[in-house]
Amino acid sequence: MSMLRTKTVEQSIADTEEPEFRLKKSLSALDLTVFGVGVVIGAGIFTLTGRAAHEVAGPAIVISFVVAAIACGLAAMCYAEFASTVPVSGSAYTFSYASLGELFAWIIGWDLILEMFLGASVVAQGWSAYLGSLMEQLGAPIPAAIGYGGTIDVMAVLLVVVLGVLITLGIRESLRVNLVLVAVKLFIVLFVIIAGLLFVNPANYSPFIPDAAPRETASGLTQPLLQFFSGIEPTAFGVGGIFAGAALVFFAYIGFDVVATTAEETKRPQRDLPIGIIASLVICTILYGAVALVVTGMVPYQDLDPAAALANAFAFHGQTWMATVISAGAVAGLTTVVLTLMIGATRIIFAMSRDALLPRGLAKVHPRFRTPWVISIIVTVIVAVVAGLTPVGVLEEMVNIGTLSAFVLVSVGVIVLRRRRPDLPRGFRVPLNPWLPALSAVVCIYLMLNLTVETWLRFLIWLALGFVIYFAYSRRHSRLAKGGDLYTAPTAR
Repeated sequence: MSMLRTKTVEQSIADTEEPEFRLKKSLSALDLTVFGVGVVIGAGIFTLTGRAAHEVAGPAIVISFVVAAIACGLAAMCYAEFASTVPVSGSAYTFSYASLGELFAWIIGWDLILEMFLGASVVAQGWSAYLGSLMEQLGAPIPAAIGYGGTIDVMAVLLVVVLGVLITLGIRESLRVNLVLVAVKLFIVLFVIIAGLLFVNPANYSPFIPDAAPRETASGLTQPLLQFFSGIEPTAFGVGGIFAGAALVFFAYIGFDVVATTAEETKRPQRDLPIGIIASLVICTILYGAVALVVTGMVPYQDLDPAAALANAFAFHGQTWMATVISAGAVAGLTTVVLTLMIGATRIIFAMSRDALLPRGLAKVHPRFRTPWVISIIVTVIVAVVAGLTPVGVLEEMVNIGTLSAFVLVSVGVIVLRRRRPDLPRGFRVPLNPWLPALSAVVCIYLMLNLTVETWLRFLIWLALGFVIYFAYSRRHSRLAKGGDLYTAPTAR
């Protein structure tokens, strides 16, 4: 049994029509765009902008966002091509199965489970923190024992349970709630941008690119892997600071790939998936750039608060009431992030279970709601337990390394599938193949090398656990191992 056996694109698409596993097709390009914006714009727009400007880039953080958007756009185009070619639940897992083979598909599916589960738990705790801040500002503080950092973070658990019920009832119903919350979030972000313009001082933009300076560095397991091997000390500010800032704010864009997990529930996937993925990235880039421009114009970059730059920028000008507005926006914003990550997790596990790499009984679809209800319950329980009981702050970078590893394999997979199956109809094509997909893979690998040594060690432990499960269970129970069609690629002309 070859570990590199591939599942044909035709078989993947045929699986979506099996009555037992068929999902309801109800999503449009607008739904997918809102879905993407909902998961990408989270706490990062309120905190990460100020941190990157204060520590590494200064006002040039605006350029850092553009650089990060270009890097992220390369991966987004690869996702758009795959999603329009293989419109099946599972995102990078399904794409890898069709191009690189079963073992790579398992690895990436295992990584995506890590990303979605841990990401939803981390953001749920962040939501609880912002809710606590908002309620305190409104004069009704949450008891410490059941709030953020308490014995049990009951607020985070309640959020996850409510959203779990919602995703079980249906994808369309989930996205209706998502649409309302994204509208609230965008209104507040735009309001903050417009209000902030009133306090911009052009003198704060000078120098736009501050002179390069030594950067305070970590050591041991907390230093970046690249620094560990090369011994190169990173610098802050200057041109190098712009790229250091891009590596930092790149993670504010992570999430657009979740759009691809809903491929099977999209009415016209070949047309709508590329629109949803790319449009959400463009919208978020414009908003991030505008926020960066406003916040660095309101306060000198040396005085920005790395923890809560946007709220404190208004407090700097005596507008403390804006902190309440920003907290309300963050509560609405983070709700949509948790919702979309939980939906993404259920669709990844659904695809892997349907292929029998995980127990196939998990993939049962509810006869009325047409959602994978068993998986939805499992995802809800695990995310609620982790969010309520686990101090996950030290594991946040694990979300990033899981996502970037998926980006690398999708980028390589585009090149491979173009060579193996040039005959497939593609609703979107990455231009300049294979150069742009290869560049996307290289950029993502570089960003992975900027993550800490301890993050890499945890990632390797997670991969080792995944290999144990694959060789002990998945390899023998796979549908392909039990007589499924093995694909022999035609020779490309």
